[in-house]
Amino acid sequence: MADPLKPSASLLCKLGSVIVHADELASPNGHDFDRIALATLMQDAEVKAWLSSMQAMALVPLKRN
Repeated sequence: MADPLKPSASLLCKLGSVIVHADELASPNGHDFDRIALATLMQDAEVKAWLSSMQAMALVPLKRN
């Protein structure tokens, strides 16, 4: 992957979508659509590669399990 500190426009869109869907899911009006969208985004190859790179640099937390 290229420099994880300089993400592509497509990755920024995906990460922004993660934030919006997580916020919606945590709200009183959360919907299964938000859960499905999050699950899809978390399986995206570009998102997974970026997350792995960021974890290798200790810039985001590792999953507990």
